Amino acid sequence: MARPQNSPVEFLNEFESKRFLEKYGIPVVPEKIAADADEALAAARAFGYPVVLKALGKSLTHKSDSGLVRLHVPDPRAAAVALNEIAARAKDALEGFLVQPQVSGRRELAAGLFRDPHFGPVVLFGLGGVFAEGVSDTAFRVAPFGRDQALEMLQEIRGRSLLGPFRGEKAVSLDRLAGVLCALSRIGTKHPEISEIDINPLIVGPDGAFSAVDALVVKRFQPQGGKKSVPVDPAALKAFFHPGSIAFVGASSQMGKWGHMLFCLAVAGGFTGDIFLVNTKGEPIAGRRVHPSVEALPFPVDLAVVTVPARRVLPLIPQLAQKKIRNLLLITSGFSETGAKGKALEAQLVEKARKAGILLVGPNTMGICNPHIRLYCTGSPVRPLPGATAVVSQSGNMGTQLLAFAEQQGIGIRLFCGSGNEAMATVEDFLDAFAADERTRTVMLYIESVKDGPRFMESARRLSRKKPIVLLKGGRSRAGTRAAATHTGALAHDHRIFDAVCKQTGIVQVKNPMDLLDMAAAFSALPLPKGNRVAIMTLGGGWGVVTVDLCAEYGLDVPDLPKDLVEAVDAFLPEYWSRTNPVDLVGERDVRIPLKAMELLMAWEGCDAVIHLGIFGRRFLIDRVGQCVLKADPTYPEEAVARMTRHFHAFEKDYIVHVVHLMERHLKPVFGVSLISGQRDQALFSVPGAPHAGLFFPTPERAVRALSKMLEYQRFKVNSTDRGTD
Repeated sequence: MARPQNSPVEFLNEFESKRFLEKYGIPVVPEKIAADADEALAAARAFGYPVVLKALGKSLTHKSDSGLVRLHVPDPRAAAVALNEIAARAKDALEGFLVQPQVSGRRELAAGLFRDPHFGPVVLFGLGGVFAEGVSDTAFRVAPFGRDQALEMLQEIRGRSLLGPFRGEKAVSLDRLAGVLCALSRIGTKHPEISEIDINPLIVGPDGAFSAVDALVVKRFQPQGGKKSVPVDPAALKAFFHPGSIAFVGASSQMGKWGHMLFCLAVAGGFTGDIFLVNTKGEPIAGRRVHPSVEALPFPVDLAVVTVPARRVLPLIPQLAQKKIRNLLLITSGFSETGAKGKALEAQLVEKARKAGILLVGPNTMGICNPHIRLYCTGSPVRPLPGATAVVSQSGNMGTQLLAFAEQQGIGIRLFCGSGNEAMATVEDFLDAFAADERTRTVMLYIESVKDGPRFMESARRLSRKKPIVLLKGGRSRAGTRAAATHTGALAHDHRIFDAVCKQTGIVQVKNPMDLLDMAAAFSALPLPKGNRVAIMTLGGGWGVVTVDLCAEYGLDVPDLPKDLVEAVDAFLPEYWSRTNPVDLVGERDVRIPLKAMELLMAWEGCDAVIHLGIFGRRFLIDRVGQCVLKADPTYPEEAVARMTRHFHAFEKDYIVHVVHLMERHLKPVFGVSLISGQRDQALFSVPGAPHAGLFFPTPERAVRALSKMLEYQRFKVNSTDRGTD
């Protein structure tokens, strides 16, 4: 574990460390302190050989590596030799000896506590022993947490099978082991002066009992988590995205400049509010009047979009305050992302803006959009549909790319913000605002860092109980962390700690941008699954087999069909159909068959979700086949081809309506996989007046992964309701 720097450190010796842990119910090996070799030999005789002999001293923190530990000492003669060797190696640092009975066990575990600079006390659990660092099989949780989270930690390590019966030895008591982790959580919360605890190994005996045979407690007072942010009023942040008038400060007549692009995109996007242009030259731009300064504006406006150079931003604050402009979207770069000088300038800007009562979003942002009022003010000409998915991205380019994907896939957007450096309005503020916003159903985040870890966790947990948060984290690798630091001016976190944060707060974390869009689409279109039982319907057998394998990989169950359901399907499928789950429609072309099969599967109480493959997308196949037929056989009636094409286009529209109505009736999600997708085919198909929509993925894996993530979120919601806050 990395130790914090720049404050006094106190190391408890091993005996003191164990006595402290023992007070919290953590089992430790029996041991005695000996002032000299004679006392050590007497203690060894009392325990009975074999014994363990160790040097004792506050500064002796890596005793095994320094040759200050002797295991399996068999008799008094060997003990005397070992004690002399230990004393010679420890020299003046020796304060005495520690004598323990030799504990036998083939399983070694480790537990500990350290303080993350952003999130505060973190508890770890994993495999222990001398290879613990090399194996790195660990699970993490941010304190405080309860027994449920501790039990989840035990199941997350790769070597969890060692906790069960092992080569004739009894299973470890998971409840007692969870108690150790909960004790460390309490210590981390109640003792801010303790910066580190290392318990390695916890040796498990043949009877399944375990005890700490080595431990280290380090004291160094430090704050609980990172820098505390000043919350922004959610109502004020919501109003920020609903301006009735906008002033573009730094407007330009030159194409390609931010001052030209943003107001052009806002006008072209159909924003119906008043737009004012500000430029010190005062010359007309795009045939519009230009005001030479903010002070020259005829009356207050709701939002100032500022693109002037960084050195000219501070002098604008008094002008904005004088004109009673309370919202500032700062596109300009050149602040904390550039280094120490930029950080100082940014801090000064925030201080002046806060004193003036101005809400600042940015700097270094790509802009905002609100499709509900046709406000498109970003660095890219994308115009997604209005919808219920709110998006915040700490990368402007990533954010506008997500908006472009959303536009293509038919995913409606509630609000978008490229949050930039988050000098004043932070991701935590957006989470709080989205929790209070009735139009927001799903929240999509791309983040690289968190400034206020404890507040982020509390805001995310509170929001997740109401609405899903889908998150993509940048800076997971070491190289990515360096890039994130230069990009946003913030320190990225150890990804394993952030993974734990997501698990504890119900955040649905994904690994790539397309998964982010897939999950946003799924949450916006489908009801949540109530369990992991999946019914599969496929136009051909191969896809069904692949999907069953994927379900097994993602922890989803594919149960057998009951007899009555098999008999019902027998009525409309040939006798050679699969008679099992997946339901193979054996390529039947009768368009009524998928409708009947889907209705039966949705009504089946033995499944919680349905995946259908190849039913949708046949219109593209028919279109292409028709083109080939007409090209190869000019005598073939074009009307016959057109009639077939219309038939399948009409079927797919009816099929979507049928599926959506079944979801509404049975409250089960339906995941589609298209047979063939068009080059720009959308993923979502809405039905007027319906709360759900048809959702179609290009591959089975994306459908199964989306279902597994929705189930993960559903379990969080149920568990958080059942147990309250850990």
